[in-house]
Amino acid sequence: MGFNCGIVGLPNVGKSTLFNALTATAAAQAANFPFCTIEPNIGRVAVPDDRLKKIAELGKSANIIPTQLEFVDIAGLVKGASKGEGLGNQFLANIRETDAIIHVLRCFEDDDVIHVSGSVDPLRDAEIIEMELILADMDSVAKHIANNERKAKSQDKDAKILLALLERIKAALDEGKPARTVNVDEDEIKAYQGLHLLSAKPVLYVCNVNEDDAASGNQWTEKVAAKAASEDAEYTIICAAIEAEISQLPSEEERTEFLETIGLKEPGLNKIIRKGYELLNLMTFFTVGPKEARAWTVRKGSKAPQAAGAIHTDFEKGFIRAETMAYDDYVNAGGEQAAKEAGKVRQEGKEYLCKDGDIYLFKFNV
Repeated sequence: MGFNCGIVGLPNVGKSTLFNALTATAAAQAANFPFCTIEPNIGRVAVPDDRLKKIAELGKSANIIPTQLEFVDIAGLVKGASKGEGLGNQFLANIRETDAIIHVLRCFEDDDVIHVSGSVDPLRDAEIIEMELILADMDSVAKHIANNERKAKSQDKDAKILLALLERIKAALDEGKPARTVNVDEDEIKAYQGLHLLSAKPVLYVCNVNEDDAASGNQWTEKVAAKAASEDAEYTIICAAIEAEISQLPSEEERTEFLETIGLKEPGLNKIIRKGYELLNLMTFFTVGPKEARAWTVRKGSKAPQAAGAIHTDFEKGFIRAETMAYDDYVNAGGEQAAKEAGKVRQEGKEYLCKDGDIYLFKFNV
């Protein structure tokens, strides 16, 4: 099961530098000119989770395998992308394939780094990209409305539901508001998701600042924070250049020491990865044994068979039950055997709703 976040922004805001830091590689060319990223670069990164190390210690596991999140570095967008300007068509096609948007905004001055609009203004930059997504969605929604009006007139129930939803989305888009601001009823969720609208994707604003502002932000990040709050969205502050430098340090001790010297408790990348995870409405469960302790990913609201399917499709098909322990019970008892003796191990069936931090042993028959 793959989940990914597309890293987007105007040219030269630090997207590729951030991507390189996230993946600790030089796979994305970070160059000082527009469109240095043409084909989207893809990298998978470990999701930080201190619980996994503790589980491995108690389980005496030989290996630790974290769950992962995929990031896609997408070509810089310019005004007019919805009409094919720059690499607009390619940008929109690439972002359509992602589950969420990491929107990088330049919040630093640097005469040596060209800004495509000639000045630093993160709110203007955010609006440029948001409007291009909205314009692309307006074309898509207009086509859907035309296709469903005929079906709705013939009393097609699903078409009627979809048409009513489309009309509400169109009204929001016409006002310059993204599709994600539209309230969606429970019976409309499936239809809404099936539209694959660009402005419906959840967004995390990443304020890229210089080193001096990495710990506390600046006047530009305050404006982005206000924008995020007004949209019930998330934002975070990083210095992509610092993050790239940290990612190249060879040891955990050196990384910790470097962070302390600049007043940071952890890399900003950890916050982006965790927020990206939350943005996608994901949660983690674990498996543990002598061979390995491993973290796995499922969407919130998943049931036990779906969690089993994250490991292998055969586990879901032949699911019988899940031997289940809560993380706190496992740790407080001191391991699996002690948790069993304390009566903390449960047998859960097909209707069990997964909880973040659950530790499973799946029973299945294929």
